Amino acid sequence: MITELDKKHLARCVELAKQALEAGDEPFGSVLVSPDGAVLFEDHNHASSGDRTRHPEFEIARWAANHVPAAERAACTVYTSGEHCSMCASAHGWVGLGRIVYASSSAQYRQWLREWGVAPTSKVRPLAISEVVDGIPLDGPVPEFAEQVRLLHQERMRRRA
Repeated sequence: MITELDKKHLARCVELAKQALEAGDEPFGSVLVSPDGAVLFEDHNHASSGDRTRHPEFEIARWAANHVPAAERAACTVYTSGEHCSMCASAHGWVGLGRIVYASSSAQYRQWLREWGVAPTSKVRPLAISEVVDGIPLDGPVPEFAEQVRLLHQERMRRRA
């Protein structure tokens, strides 16, 4: 079930995704939240730097591995504008983070690209988080935010054209 607090953090993810787009990057943004609701870390995509692994979810996993005690990680929540790719889902699982709440799904993203006639930009298989890591509580997509994310990706495609 998506709560008002979840919506607050998803709204921040969309803001971060907008920041990424304005910086010339793919519009993805993510937030790591402690069990008591405090924002621990946030980031947006930096893949346009030339390092295609600079996804915000991967950066969250790296940060958590160095700053959150292992025993506390599973109680944290990662909020993100788009469902983790298989690389980020693996990092999430290896680090031992908990619940993931995502605004839009990988399946939605793939469908949008097909609708816009855009070929995939990666050879990495677009798997759902549950196909990569077992036992992580998942919530998403969240329609009111998925539409906002779709519009950001659509704007990115328009700018590329």
